[in-house]
Amino acid sequence: MTPQDSAKLAEAVSAFGAAAKATLANPTISGEPEDQLRTPLVNFVKTIAGVASPLGPETQLVGETRLSDLMIRPDFAVTRKGVLIGFIEVKAPGKGADPTRFKGHDKQQWDKLKVLPNLIYTDGNAFSLWQDGERAAFVQLEGDVTSSGAKLAAPPRLLDLFTRFYSWKAIAPRNPRQLAETSARLCRLLREEVGEQLRNKAQSLTALAEDWRRLLFPEASDEEFADGYAQAVTFGLLMARARGIPLSGGIEPAAKSLKQSNSLIGSALRLLTEDVGETHTLDTSLKTLTSVLDVVDWASLSQGEPEAWLYFYELFLQQYDTALRKRTGSYYTPPQVVTAMVRMVDEALQSPERFNLPSGLASPDVSLADPAVGTGTFLLGVLQRIRATVEAQEGAGAVPAAITSALSRLIGFELQFGPFAVAQLRLLAELIEMVSPPGADPEVLQKALGAELRLYITDTLADPDEETAWIPNSMSGIAESRKQANRIKRHTPITVVLGNPPYKEKAKGLGGWVEDRGPDLPAPLDDWQPPPEWGVGAHTKHLRNLYVYFWRWAAWKVFGGESYRSGSEADAPPDWTRRKGIVCFITVAGFLNGPGFQKMRASLRRDADEIWVIDCTPEGHQPPVSGRIFEGVQQPVC
Repeated sequence: MTPQDSAKLAEAVSAFGAAAKATLANPTISGEPEDQLRTPLVNFVKTIAGVASPLGPETQLVGETRLSDLMIRPDFAVTRKGVLIGFIEVKAPGKGADPTRFKGHDKQQWDKLKVLPNLIYTDGNAFSLWQDGERAAFVQLEGDVTSSGAKLAAPPRLLDLFTRFYSWKAIAPRNPRQLAETSARLCRLLREEVGEQLRNKAQSLTALAEDWRRLLFPEASDEEFADGYAQAVTFGLLMARARGIPLSGGIEPAAKSLKQSNSLIGSALRLLTEDVGETHTLDTSLKTLTSVLDVVDWASLSQGEPEAWLYFYELFLQQYDTALRKRTGSYYTPPQVVTAMVRMVDEALQSPERFNLPSGLASPDVSLADPAVGTGTFLLGVLQRIRATVEAQEGAGAVPAAITSALSRLIGFELQFGPFAVAQLRLLAELIEMVSPPGADPEVLQKALGAELRLYITDTLADPDEETAWIPNSMSGIAESRKQANRIKRHTPITVVLGNPPYKEKAKGLGGWVEDRGPDLPAPLDDWQPPPEWGVGAHTKHLRNLYVYFWRWAAWKVFGGESYRSGSEADAPPDWTRRKGIVCFITVAGFLNGPGFQKMRASLRRDADEIWVIDCTPEGHQPPVSGRIFEGVQQPVC
């Protein structure tokens, strides 16, 4: 530190002490002591900025509106030329500046704010700098801000603390693991801030949540909406970076650019952020997300890690929410299980005795759908299998064109927007890896990146002939996704249905068109209802489970059926050998021998030439948790 800088620091600290003492001692000034520190602190920090950074004059402190029950809104956001640098949180004099020692409300706040990448805590007497939850510096002033006045002084280390604060720059993650951990921490912060604003009845978010429920997920709680919102925004921003779209200008320009190449995720990103952004409802988390993720260098992320994106969401969940990781069996399946299921399907397609398609899943004659795509793990596994087949049969040079061609034949349906956004990102990331090896044709790469992934936000079980009656203008992109999905349900032949359908007992009324088509119209599930003379009526309640509804949908879509055909199929004769295909699911095993499933088993035996069952839970009911495929599922799985 130069003598000139030392003199400026001493002068700034002295002025701060004098102003703070005068303010705190003035009986006419109301408010909490930390609020009374705000104006003296603003002047002090701006003065220090001019000493600590050559760009100090361009530094601004943006004060937040104080609400006593908001914990995810630090007192000040610090910006330079409109770009976020970090945050400052002010505590009452005497409380200290070490948040790890706090209790009660302040400790809860620290547990949330510690994910911020650049944060100063101060009570006027001490300053601490925290970067990514780790303490980077701590300085105790000489004197007391309430009584020392102009005699308040500070050691030279205080200038070092602010220099580190003002020189902070986001560091680009070096690999998918680091990206997963970084994005998970910030996604968790966004989820907490959304939940907090919903509890405070923030108008824009509350209205958005209601629209979301009406269109997509009627039973979603505020906590589930906050989770879906946070994941959708986080992975939408990552999708923008994967496509080379900068985030330095904020979310709205990125969303506009993304919409040009991916209408649904771009529309959703704008929908989720434009209204709340105008009122700064989620400034802390959204601005931090854009500043940190803007430095992501996608081209260098997964070099040398061929399975990086297959495991990406598991790594994300480990940091984001370990409890969620344990209960997400509906949209998270261990990659090892996925790889085995994909391999079995591919071998059946290649078998001369069965389908006689030497290229298996890579064959242009094979279309595949995952009706509960979740985070895209099965489709990722399929792409990797296609890549391996093409490399073995035609060489690595043929992979980009084969993968690009396969995109038109791979379909995914998903109801929850959070997992859907994850699937979009993972598939795009894997696509970039597969179609851009050294020496790849640039035109092939551009064609692949411009291709629309056939992923749709929809309820798979809903009526394929339905027309959505209520659509707010803001959600037209999601409505269009549902319409496209319905066209696929009605008209597109599917060779393979593959996946892990959700499990929910006592799901009567949740089966949509599969369960109930309305008065006097037969529903697909009716085919699996045992006739009264079989004497098993008391057990048919077990058919009312989500996974059974998905079994019925898959069997209808692959093998056909005469009672509910749509469009040109309506007049086709019942011919159970006319359509060829495979259904491969991992589900609970109750349907294998439960009395209520007798007709289901009879129908599957009638429709299929071969049925293979692999027992994944040889220990039976309630096996040890450590050995379960899905930790939260105590029933046997097959």
